[in-house]
Amino acid sequence: MAGWAGVRGAVANVAERVLVGGLADHRPMPRTVIAEGRTRAVYRYHSDLAGAAPVLLVPPLAVGGACFDLRRGCSLVEHLVNGGRSVYSVEYGEVGFDERRLGLEHWIDNVIPAAVDAVHRDADRRPVHLVGWCLGGILAALTIARDRGLPVASLTVIASPFDFRAIPLIAPLRPLDTLTGNRLFPAFYRTLGAIPAPVVKRVFQVSALDKHLTKPFAIARNLGDRDYLAQVEAVDRFAAGMLAYPGRAVGQIYHKFYRANALAEGVVTVAGRRIELARVDRPVLVVAGRDDTIAPPKAVRKLVDHVADARFAVAGGGHLGVLTGRGARHETWQMIDAFHRAQA
Repeated sequence: MAGWAGVRGAVANVAERVLVGGLADHRPMPRTVIAEGRTRAVYRYHSDLAGAAPVLLVPPLAVGGACFDLRRGCSLVEHLVNGGRSVYSVEYGEVGFDERRLGLEHWIDNVIPAAVDAVHRDADRRPVHLVGWCLGGILAALTIARDRGLPVASLTVIASPFDFRAIPLIAPLRPLDTLTGNRLFPAFYRTLGAIPAPVVKRVFQVSALDKHLTKPFAIARNLGDRDYLAQVEAVDRFAAGMLAYPGRAVGQIYHKFYRANALAEGVVTVAGRRIELARVDRPVLVVAGRDDTIAPPKAVRKLVDHVADARFAVAGGGHLGVLTGRGARHETWQMIDAFHRAQA
């Protein structure tokens, strides 16, 4: 009977994907723009329960707010809103040719501080809890280190690599980079003015190449698992929505983070200004994904060596999964809740 039930479930799932177009509930959580500027839109998510200290979600470049609001049931936004939090996010929008000269300092000096200020004012002047994923966590940390006067209550960084030499995925690129005199990659992004969105998407897929290649077989094995299929669908949709990286910012990431490994040393010079991670004087939660190949735990943990009040944890999932995978609701999100309660 259980076997037949599984077959019926698989048939029903396939039929719904074909006839309806999908299984995942992609409805975004309702929100309103509260502030805008160049490459900056700050949103407040609607809630009848909001009252606790505000949370500002900081994504990486080339990614919209979907990383925090992947689908209903696997949405950090939904979890926080339902938990009574005042939730906000900042998004950067499409990167056009005019933005090709924007460097990381634009986000560190302007975008994130302005977003924090907008949230602070909108939330009755309460200190803001920052939560950053991937490069968003790095930018948030550098922003706090640069300006300790910002009204920030705490920082949570998720899947943010602070030691690029601890990333096995990019280790094979170093000999090739040296062989070409460190010119091949810079020539690519300088010529185009950016890293195009299709390339960003392909890199995201290649970072989990084993899963990407075996995905058809995994789907076939899990045709009866509606939630699994919905998650695959949502991740594919997320990857398809990736945006371009501005060329100058890519150059800084390449020279400062990849070649010099400056984050691991704790000191980064951006636009001629020295930023020391040791200046981060807020409580910090650092979370790594156990199966993350883009930002493995060793690479993520490095931030703890430079920040006085920091704690490190490992949760299940890969680079995106640790943030908004099916297991994140039981691990990562609970860690964030507990960390924020401890700061109350």
